[in-house]
Amino acid sequence: MEKFTVDEARLKAVEDNFKSIKDRVMETAVKAGRNPDDVRLMAVTKTVESVYINKAIEVGADLIGENRVQEYLGKKDELNLDGVEKHLIGHLQTNKVKQIVGEVDMIESVDSIKLAKEISRVSVNKGVDTNILVEVNVGKEDSKSGVYMEQLEELLVQIAALDNVKIRGLMTIPPICDSEKEVAEYFSKMYQSFIDIRDKKLDNVRMDILSMGMSGDFEAAVANGSNIVRVGSAIFGARKYF
Repeated sequence: MEKFTVDEARLKAVEDNFKSIKDRVMETAVKAGRNPDDVRLMAVTKTVESVYINKAIEVGADLIGENRVQEYLGKKDELNLDGVEKHLIGHLQTNKVKQIVGEVDMIESVDSIKLAKEISRVSVNKGVDTNILVEVNVGKEDSKSGVYMEQLEELLVQIAALDNVKIRGLMTIPPICDSEKEVAEYFSKMYQSFIDIRDKKLDNVRMDILSMGMSGDFEAAVANGSNIVRVGSAIFGARKYF
């Protein structure tokens, strides 16, 4: 097996990148008339080695997101996670629910009542409450998971009736767009839905998190109401696929 060597230049780049992105998030929030403290920067750690994740944590990352259950479980013991919030942000299969419930602070990618029921069942068995976001397929793309906007409220009501599952808000990934104006329209539509649902005060539905925006579009997301932006490659560099 090839021996892993720490890349000192990459460590420095992670530090510089994280601080730069954090500044841009805060500046964008201020320009939009928002309190910059209301927007959180998530460091997305897919395919990133633990040493570089720990560098991001060292320089201020207090929220990390992992896409795959096995990858997170394989890395977590090497991470300095004191005071760090952990989210699962990738698609979650029902057969992996048992492994991840209780291991992360939030599951951001709940898109069906079937998955929510399994999270509820496992959470009850483990004696924990599981915070979730419901994933919305705002662009109605066949290639993406997530509930369509038209079915969102019905799904929220169904999930809200389950034991040990706490709905905290919504998450989305918009389609790839040709312009910032186009992507901003998707974010604006999502924000409006978020506000509409929050104003309805549905039982057991707490709408305080709207997770949208990634490395290429986080500024448009912040300008349109996101309060968690999920940034990976702009912090850690291009992903490595093995």
